[in-house]
Amino acid sequence: MSIQLMIVCLYVVLLFAISFYVKHRANKNPMEYLFAGRKLSTSLIAFNVTGLAVGAASTVGVAENATQVGIAAGWYNGAWAIGAVVMGILAAGKYRQMGCSTIPELFERYYDKKGRLISAIGLAIILICITSLQYVAGGAILSTLMPDIFSMKTGMIMSAIVFIGITVVGGLWSSGMSNMISVSLIYLGILYSTISVVDNNGGLVNINNNLPVVDFSWFSPIGGLGLAVVLGWILIMISQALTLQGTVQIACGAKDAKTAKKGFILGGALIFPIGFLSAILGLAAKVQYPDINPTMALPQIIMSLDPVVSGITLAALWAADVSTACTILLGAGTLISQDIYKRFINPQVTTAKFLQVNRLVILLVGLATLWLAFNAVGILKTMMIGLSLTTAFTVVFLFTVFAPSLCRKNSAFYTTVVGLIGLILWQFVPQIHVLPHVIYFEWIICIISFLIISVVDKQPIKIVEKETTSAKVMVNQEVLSR
Repeated sequence: MSIQLMIVCLYVVLLFAISFYVKHRANKNPMEYLFAGRKLSTSLIAFNVTGLAVGAASTVGVAENATQVGIAAGWYNGAWAIGAVVMGILAAGKYRQMGCSTIPELFERYYDKKGRLISAIGLAIILICITSLQYVAGGAILSTLMPDIFSMKTGMIMSAIVFIGITVVGGLWSSGMSNMISVSLIYLGILYSTISVVDNNGGLVNINNNLPVVDFSWFSPIGGLGLAVVLGWILIMISQALTLQGTVQIACGAKDAKTAKKGFILGGALIFPIGFLSAILGLAAKVQYPDINPTMALPQIIMSLDPVVSGITLAALWAADVSTACTILLGAGTLISQDIYKRFINPQVTTAKFLQVNRLVILLVGLATLWLAFNAVGILKTMMIGLSLTTAFTVVFLFTVFAPSLCRKNSAFYTTVVGLIGLILWQFVPQIHVLPHVIYFEWIICIISFLIISVVDKQPIKIVEKETTSAKVMVNQEVLSR
């Protein structure tokens, strides 16, 4: 246990060392803090995207789900990888060319202020939901690794301290540099542990033979999910990859459009394998510990390995948590500080004051999401419901970029409102569950709403140059700060 504790402690020290090392860059101005000065290379883009994708849901959540639906649970990451590649091909370069910083900012450029406000609120809700789940996984990992030191609750609190601290100190620079370490550690730990666990259990065939009898094959590509659910996951991940603030912020931090595109495609390739490896570990845990709490499946099976391997792998799982939580926290803080505070509350805020506001908002959001984490149930299920809300933003973005003639002034606002209402109805009115997944329902109602608005509303959207005045102002602030 002392070896495992030492490995995790060394990792935490390394993360904070990186954060304080890049702090001088982040302190220059909001552009450096929020977007790494728009200087991210292809490799940093790829590591950031992978770090964002491979978090609680992609490891602990996938293993949890695998105990119920089989190896098909790994399609969560497979869908994320497809979404990252689609983002790279269709949108990453365009975001960077536009010089924008958030989806709400983009909505106001082309539509109106109320479109910006409603999208900022909706996206902030999604990010808060995702962040809270990182604490749940972090608590599960630490309480399994060190049960005499951490309970589930205190493990979540410790995770929150690290997540919030790293993000507040170094911003996107800290996240980017930390992700290089985290992603490398994730691959090393998960890959080595999978090989060890499979070998210890007599191979995949033996694991399959010792799993309980069910009406599906545990190692089937679609397992207990079904094709409709797998396709639904892919739709969700394409939707969120195109419009989630974390991905948009990474794309906007790239050196140029070409770098953004290549970085996302490379990130997709890195994301794909982790989910299926985590699913295999979840199935092995089900064989070794038939009555285990599903959320604890991955940490528990890893603890069955020797101290060095288990310490490295659990540090890797925590690294996955750290990498996602930091990027998501930063995204949530950006939305609230830039699209709500600066735009509607204090437009004349100074550069120095705005940097302080960003850090304060991230701190407050981090504490609020910790409270939500104490009430979260079912990591993957909760994540998928929250991400479904990105459909409305994706529909608006795609029409704006590829079919602007159909866009009207009120399209962004009302399409987002319909998406919000649809998600609420799906949760509380079971009678409308005529489709296999909420994502299909969201796409249908959002597209229909958008098209109806294009007929009813006669006022076209504004035509905006690639780099607008607001983007140029941020660049000028960066130059002046130097």
